[in-house]
Amino acid sequence: MRGSAMHKPVKARSVSVDAVGKVYSSNGEPNVVLRECLFEIEPGKLTILLGPSGCGKSTLVKIIAGYEKPSVGEVRIGDRKVSGPGSDRLVVFQETALFPWMSILDNVTYGPRQNGVRRGEAEREATKLLAEVGLAGFEHRYPNELSGGMQRRAEVARSMVIRPDILLLDEPFRGLDHMSRGLMQEHFLKLFDQHRTTTLFVTSEIDEAIFLADQLVILTYRPTHVKAIIDVPLPRPREFHMQTSKVYNDIKSEALDLLYEEALKGFSKGSAAARDMERIVEEARISR
Repeated sequence: MRGSAMHKPVKARSVSVDAVGKVYSSNGEPNVVLRECLFEIEPGKLTILLGPSGCGKSTLVKIIAGYEKPSVGEVRIGDRKVSGPGSDRLVVFQETALFPWMSILDNVTYGPRQNGVRRGEAEREATKLLAEVGLAGFEHRYPNELSGGMQRRAEVARSMVIRPDILLLDEPFRGLDHMSRGLMQEHFLKLFDQHRTTTLFVTSEIDEAIFLADQLVILTYRPTHVKAIIDVPLPRPREFHMQTSKVYNDIKSEALDLLYEEALKGFSKGSAAARDMERIVEEARISR
């Protein structure tokens, strides 16, 4: 029935990454980016991929999304093998993907309208979501009239309006200042708690990772594999004061130790790895 797509039930599905590897060819030589990555995203849970810059986090997201094929291994959603992109998954990348010629409201309603949802119904749902991310009153503004943080909020609303079964976010808050990033985390968690969409979220920020996650998947430097999986038993809804708890700081200490080892390995590989190491060393010094 036309117009029913807005209210389709979200299916809580697991995502299984089973011994996934990815090899590219560079000047005729094999470049191993991913090596036997193995983990599972539980239905309705928020899993964070945390690893050094340049370790292949984005490549892994593209494989799960179906945009790239693994060289070995497979990804399954429920009991179905991923063989390409699907309407059950939605990806939010680092770069803004808002259409500059459309208002924020039209950007958010674009997906539902393309799927046959009536304009009025799509606009009601979009307006509700924009209010939930703090953009009430900005529906008819254009992207270039909004700050970077506000644009990212609009993108989160756009990703949620079509109610994907699986949400994949590749460093969506990268480049935002500290205050804007904190607000984005708060708005995002509010939506997550409401919809409980199975989510994979990529970041290189340790505090952001622990504050958001049900589970941390710590990645090594290249060739990348899963170094450790850490459960985050903080209750939901999350509140910022939890960042001073013993549980939080124990998890942070463990994650810092693991990432410090990988940052050392990557130090000679380039400036991104060097910046990671400097940041991790400083965070470790402050937290001890």
